[in-house]
Amino acid sequence: MELLRVEALTKYFETKKFFGATEGAVKAVDGVNFAIHEDKVMALVGESGCGKSTVARLVLNLITPTSGKVLFRGTNIYGFDRAGMKAFRKSVQIIFQDPFASLNPRRTIYDTVSEPLLIHNLAARGRMRAAVVDILGQVGLSPDIMNRYPHEFSGGQRQRICIARALAVSPELIVADEPLSALDVSIQAQILNLLHDLKEKTKISFLFISHDLRVVKYFSDAVGVMYLGKIVEYAKTDELFEKPLHPYTEVLLASVPEIRVGEEGVPRKAVLKGDVPSPINIPAGCPFHPRCPKRFEPCDKVIPSLSEQSGRLVSCHLWNPY
Repeated sequence: MELLRVEALTKYFETKKFFGATEGAVKAVDGVNFAIHEDKVMALVGESGCGKSTVARLVLNLITPTSGKVLFRGTNIYGFDRAGMKAFRKSVQIIFQDPFASLNPRRTIYDTVSEPLLIHNLAARGRMRAAVVDILGQVGLSPDIMNRYPHEFSGGQRQRICIARALAVSPELIVADEPLSALDVSIQAQILNLLHDLKEKTKISFLFISHDLRVVKYFSDAVGVMYLGKIVEYAKTDELFEKPLHPYTEVLLASVPEIRVGEEGVPRKAVLKGDVPSPINIPAGCPFHPRCPKRFEPCDKVIPSLSEQSGRLVSCHLWNPY
């Protein structure tokens, strides 16, 4: 069943110049559409600054959209009253990129994990300690850490604490915004395996935001590729990695580092030239055309629509002639 649907979601940030006059708008998210189903992982990938984290904050209603809808079980979250938003916050949790910045340094681990239980009345005070012990156990942490503070832990342990806090309210959906990027490579594998095991046990859905395509291939069921605030390709993970349709997706996949034993000096399969255009002044036509190795006549004039092609969605004139 469909858990969450994003429809034509848009977020523009106005920029100011001298004396408060409006200069223009940063088109951080520009008409994004996707859906997440129960017990599924939807990944968003793309270069830094393409709008992935802004989408995460819009889905959580942490910022207000310029236009568009986020439907949770068929109801637009931007129309919730206070009680409805509290129920939504219980159902949808977030894991942030930096575990240290997202933990209160003045609160013990017990206080941090027990707070959501108190807010949502999920455990009696007499049973609170036992509940926290159980939650910490789910993420591989022992009960003797409860009276310690965040600065006493490693990055991987802090991220486990953040995951425990998210799990405390038994959410239906977790938004994971680059949850591995601040960790060492060896610790990344541990946290990724933990998330995978939790998904298998609890059937929680994920909106997983990452720039590491190897992680996305392992963990996700579907992938949306973003460029300059738009989704340019959307497909099942296996199909996208086996045969990318959009030129930008091809370049992204070709840029994944590989260890080549005995092949010194082997050139990369693809090199993406040029810089990402400014989101304040997005070029006419396809936003990727200034850097696209396959561009042709209509690309600099006509914006391609995100249309179905072989059971998936792609925004490119190569597949959707205008």
